[in-house]
Parts: sequence; structure tokens; C-alpha cells
Amino acid sequence: MRDDSSFIELKARQRAQALLDEGSFRELLDPFEEIISPWLGAQGIVPQADDGMVVAKGTINGKPAVVVAIEGAFQGGSMGEVSGAKMAAALELAAEDNRNGIPTQAVLSLETGGVRLQEANLGLAAIADIHAAIVDLRRYTPVIGIVAGTVGCFGGMSIAAALCSYLIVTREARLGLNGPQVIEQEAGIEEYDSRDRPFIWSMTGGEIRYQSGLVDALVGDGVNAVKAAMNDAIAKGVPAKHRTDNYDWYLDRLTKFDTRKQADTEQIHALFAREVK
Repeated sequence: MRDDSSFIELKARQRAQALLDEGSFRELLDPFEEIISPWLGAQGIVPQADDGMVVAKGTINGKPAVVVAIEGAFQGGSMGEVSGAKMAAALELAAEDNRNGIPTQAVLSLETGGVRLQEANLGLAAIADIHAAIVDLRRYTPVIGIVAGTVGCFGGMSIAAALCSYLIVTREARLGLNGPQVIEQEAGIEEYDSRDRPFIWSMTGGEIRYQSGLVDALVGDGVNAVKAAMNDAIAKGVPAKHRTDNYDWYLDRLTKFDTRKQADTEQIHALFAREVK
């Protein structure tokens, strides 16, 4: 893999390998362990041997690290019982390492539509475990989230992204609580046309999220660019105040937003004016 190759085009396992120091990649619960979802087969869905979740240990700049990467090509990167448990356990073990004097860094490559509907409450419970694990771990080391594309990051996992100490996106990324198809289904195509790509990216794309202060770095698609932003975020250490600690300010802004109007880029800029970089 060339360092200047596209990060977006990489599969989850390749992304994890690219983020870790060369030769340090060691996968936990790899496909040969055959840890699959027990729920998909009964519904006529072919399971995947790693359940679309890659957990790898290794080093970043010579220091212990765990990288968790979601495979967006499997079930839209959705979170089920097994995949969610793998991510949550990896983060919990990293926190335990830090408590035991083994400083372990953490990076999450998030390409996910949120909960796997076929696993409903089991997936939701797993996402809740992930949220708790991120909040625990980020006390010891910055938890770095990366949303590159093409799936984006939606649903309960968008909350996981928001809980990260630092969040890195590309222009091709999308980040939002509800995906475009869900909004269109509930509000109607006149309100939100999920096929209107310029409109969708103007609302939830990486660039507008960066300009609104909801993410920390906007980078190009190259592996080098993503790794440089990751290293910069790690070097900053644990933030004195996490973005989610400012919830009172965000709630105040949101309650003042006039929902009778169709939101657009200009209104988003105005809504989060204090956070524009």
C-alpha cells in the first residue's frame, strides 16, 4: 500500500493496517475465529466471519495502540450484537491497560449507518456500551475518530463520534444523527431529498461539519493526510474540555432554531457561529 493512496478506497482491515506502525498490526478475533452474528442467518442474510468489525493491536509512533475499523461494505457498517461487543470490549481493555500503567492509544475508523435493524435492541445495547467505553477511555488518552466515506456515520454511532476527543473527516464524509433516507421517509421528499447529493453534503458533509466546529480536522483522502491529522490529534493529548461538555451551549442554540424553515448551509453557519474555524 502506498502512503499516498486513497484512504476511502481501503477496506476496514487495510485502514487499520495503514494507521498502525508498519509491521505492528495484530488482529484480535480475526475471521479465522469465526465469531459471527447468530441472528443474520435465520433471516436469510449471509453472516461475515468478523461481523464487519476489525479490532487490531499494534503501535502508533512506537507506542501501544488499538485501532477499531468498521467495514462499511458489510450491512452498511451497521452495529449488531457481535460487532458492537468487539468494539466495546477493545475500548474497555484499552482503558484497563491505561489504569494498569500501560498507556494505550485508541483510534476508531467509523463507517456505519448505526444500529443493525435485524438485531434491534441487541445492537442498541452494544452501542450504549461503546458510548460508555469511550467516555471512560478518553479520561486517560485521546480517543480519535475518523469518518472518511463512503458510508458516513449515522444513528447511535454518530453519538459515539461526537464523544471522541478529536474527530477527523474528509470532504467525502457525512455525519448526522439520522441518515438521508430515514429523514426522507419520515418527513417527505419535499423536506429532504436523499437523492440530491449536493444538498445532502451541504447539510451533513465533512466540510460543513468542520466549518461548524463539530469536527476538529478536515483532510484530503490520502493515507498520509489522514495519518498526519491522527498524529496531530494524539499529540494534543486529552482535551481540557471535551466538545460534549459544552452541551448547554448547543442545547441553547438548537432551541432557538426556527424549525419552520428549511435548513441550509447559511443557517447552519449562523447556528454554530461561535464554533466556525
